[in-house]
Amino acid sequence: MTIWFVSRHPGAVIWAKTQGIVVDCWVAHLEVEKIAACDTVIGTLPVQLAFEVCSRGAHYLNLSLDLPFEWRGRELSADELGAVNARMEEFMIIRKDDYEI
Repeated sequence: MTIWFVSRHPGAVIWAKTQGIVVDCWVAHLEVEKIAACDTVIGTLPVQLAFEVCSRGAHYLNLSLDLPFEWRGRELSADELGAVNARMEEFMIIRKDDYEI
């Protein structure tokens, strides 16, 4: 079981470290083929990559923020991430075509 933290943002990495989150692999870009069942991937991924992570039997924890519109598109510090309620939320992503009701 490997814990991956995926971010190209220095503030997010610093934030995670100050939260005491245990991480095995810090990466700026996820190579989804390296993800194994029971791994955990933390980050803010495009939905198709989050789906691939979940399809491999891994856990996906989204780095969620309550980001005001005027803060979009800029680098945030670890303190600013705290100010916008940075948190990890687990999601299970399924493709509608694969889901039977």
